[in-house]
Amino acid sequence: MNTILTYRTPKGAAGPMSRRLPSLAFWPRMASLTRRAAQLAKKGVYTNDEWIASSCETRYALERSGCVFQIENLDVLKNRDGPCVIIGNHMSTLETFILPGYVQPVRSVTFVVKEALTKMPVFKHIMNTRNPIVVGRVNPRDDLKAVLEDGADRLKKGISVVVFPQRTRTPVFNPEEFNTIGVKLAKKAGVPVVPLALKTDAWANGKFVKDIGRIHPDRTVHFCFGEPMEITGNGREQHEKIVGFIMGKLTEWGGEVR
Repeated sequence: MNTILTYRTPKGAAGPMSRRLPSLAFWPRMASLTRRAAQLAKKGVYTNDEWIASSCETRYALERSGCVFQIENLDVLKNRDGPCVIIGNHMSTLETFILPGYVQPVRSVTFVVKEALTKMPVFKHIMNTRNPIVVGRVNPRDDLKAVLEDGADRLKKGISVVVFPQRTRTPVFNPEEFNTIGVKLAKKAGVPVVPLALKTDAWANGKFVKDIGRIHPDRTVHFCFGEPMEITGNGREQHEKIVGFIMGKLTEWGGEVR
């Protein structure tokens, strides 16, 4: 597939101090952004536009800290009608914050998220305004039921759904840990899937608090959307194509594949 560059961070986005101390440059800005968004959410005025703005400000804060973003093929979402299920690998916290700034302006979207995010201090106020599909990550059968029922409800209302089928965030992509829950949702709802390959280890997972890790400006942030696919049969063919797309892009970007 020929990729079309949607966005790349302009040169000179970061100052010299930020490049030397990227984490120190980023985290105070991020704390301020999150606090402001949570305050708006608690007041009931955290709108879609505010969500987009928060996402873009987070990207800007990362860029000011020296990170470089490269977004490819967003046009596959712009150029189609109706909702879809976006299925991607899950590498870090970064994608949860950054994707709304790109996807929400072109189509309404929400996420499948673990229950802990809806109870996390401060951030819970933001997440709960987004009408997410919540899974416990304890009982796979209960999670599947929640995704199929609540996901189909969102899709019926015209809201696309982002699914990360891995159990947890990891910088190493293992196809065996990438389940078919997103494909099953798309089949039930009668909507296409859009593969999403990403490499977001510029925001490393933290040692003690997973969401709070070091910022690595030397690692380019990549997002690439694949061509939409209709689900046929049991969806195995589409699942394998999604896995192959992600593995191919990660290999191209120098990511780790098991």
